[in-house]
This record gives sequence, C-alpha cells and structure tokens, in this order.
Amino acid sequence: MIMVSEETTEMVLKVTDLKQFVYCPRILYFTYVLPVPHPVTCKMDFGKIEHLELDRLEKRRKLKRYGLEQGERIFHTQFYSERLGLQGKLDLHIQHERENYPVEFKHSSKLQFNHKVQLAGYALLLEEKLGRPVRTGFLYLIPKEEIIPVQMTQDLRDYVHDTLRAIRRVVAKTAWPKATNQRYSCRECEYRRYCQDIVY
Repeated sequence: MIMVSEETTEMVLKVTDLKQFVYCPRILYFTYVLPVPHPVTCKMDFGKIEHLELDRLEKRRKLKRYGLEQGERIFHTQFYSERLGLQGKLDLHIQHERENYPVEFKHSSKLQFNHKVQLAGYALLLEEKLGRPVRTGFLYLIPKEEIIPVQMTQDLRDYVHDTLRAIRRVVAKTAWPKATNQRYSCRECEYRRYCQDIVY
C-alpha cells in the first residue's frame, strides 16, 4: 500500500505551483493572494509549439533513450488527488509492466531543482492513481535533447509535502513572502515589475 501523508486541502493547487514556488514564492502570491495580469510572452508561445513538435517526434522514438526495453507512452494525462489537494497534466508517462515513469519536457539547458520538485509532485499523483510506487522519473531538456533520470527519494517527496504546506500558509495568511535569493531569476520573471523592492 502506498502511504501518502495527509495535507490541508482546503484549496486545490497545481503541480506547476510547486515549480513556481521553489523558483520564487512571490509568484504564488501574485497568483492567489493578489492576482495581477499574467502576460503571455513570446517564449511561452514558442514553448507550446515546441511541445507539440516534441510530442510528434517522441511517439516515433525508441524507449532505449530512457534505458527501457519496452513500455507504453501515455501523453498528457490529467491527474487529481483529493488527499493531496493537487492536480496537474503530466507531459508523458511511460507505463511498464512493473514500473511507471513520469516524464516532463523542459525548455531549459540545465537541470534545476524546481523542475525536480515538480516532477516529484507528478510522481506522487501517478503512484496514487495507478497504485504502484514511482521510483524514477525523467526530465527531458529540450534544447540539448538530454534525458536525465531523477530518483524519487524520500527527501524529495518530503520537500513536495513541505512546499504544499508552505504555499497554503502564504495564501491563508496573505503574507508578502521573501523573494528568491537568486537574483538572476528575476531578470526573466514576468512578475518583476510588481516587486519594487528588488534590485538586480
């Protein structure tokens, strides 16, 4: 039996909220506490087109790239967990006779921690839905066409639960959170004009 710790689930969060909160907690403040216009950038539009092309190509590629001999690719499955208060649409998961592997496509040339947290969120949803533990997931870095395996460790799972609680605390207390310490992240953030206290 898969054990999943209970969360305070008064509000349903998205798996992408995990990634955004780790990137910078203020993104979730501007999403749920003080909603502001969220412009669609050229980068976002390009990303959608690139995702569609990647879907088409991925269906023809061999699973050996993932270190697997066989399995079924399932694209864009919508998951929801009432227990976690979490939902999201996974780019791809590979269903094997003994294992299930979540796969997320990323428009990034390097592995980032917030991507690993997002992938772990999907892993929790996937194993609850299918009733089997998820031990490994994959991040597909699109620019380099690199596939990186990520182990779903207990520390990473705990981090997901801690982050869900932290997001709900910010929303419940309507507290203005600290910005990320990684100021280079601010330069590409679509919310940077609302953070008047940031110097970068």
